[in-house]
Amino acid sequence: MSSKKEGSFKVLFFVMIVSLFVASFWEKLPFLKSGVHSFLDPSIGTVLNWNLTLGMLFVTMLISFLTTIVQKYATDQKTLKELRKEQKILQQEIKKYKHDPEKVLELQKKQFEFIPKTTKLSMRAILFTGIPFILLFRWFWDFFNSLGNPKFFGIFSWFWFYLIFTMIFTSIFRKVLDVV
Repeated sequence: MSSKKEGSFKVLFFVMIVSLFVASFWEKLPFLKSGVHSFLDPSIGTVLNWNLTLGMLFVTMLISFLTTIVQKYATDQKTLKELRKEQKILQQEIKKYKHDPEKVLELQKKQFEFIPKTTKLSMRAILFTGIPFILLFRWFWDFFNSLGNPKFFGIFSWFWFYLIFTMIFTSIFRKVLDVV
């Protein structure tokens, strides 16, 4: 099951460290903050200034689409689908033997063996999206703070709006593009 699209926990660790560095030094390294602002203010900022709610919906949809595309082409979809199919079979077996605790325990052990494999295969997309997301979120933070933290639909902060609609759009794009 070795593949060039197989991830590495070292890569994830590296991306997490760099992301933490970026988030921590956002205010302390003016070139970082001003560089991101000089790129995102005239692009995403213009869309959000046009119409805050529709602009945020569009930006969220675009980010969800791009993330789904990265997930599709940066991971080994065939192997992931095979692993998910095997997990589903194991889940059915567990239901079948639910009255036999020893058999259920044995099947659950097998099921836990899939977690690191699936995680490792899914992780490659983080290499391409982790740091840009941190930069984008730091920019969102600054942008919406400058507007006085407006509420979407009268109740949602930008973060909750983004999170909810990302889940909706990503689910749709994953289904349409057949991404595991």
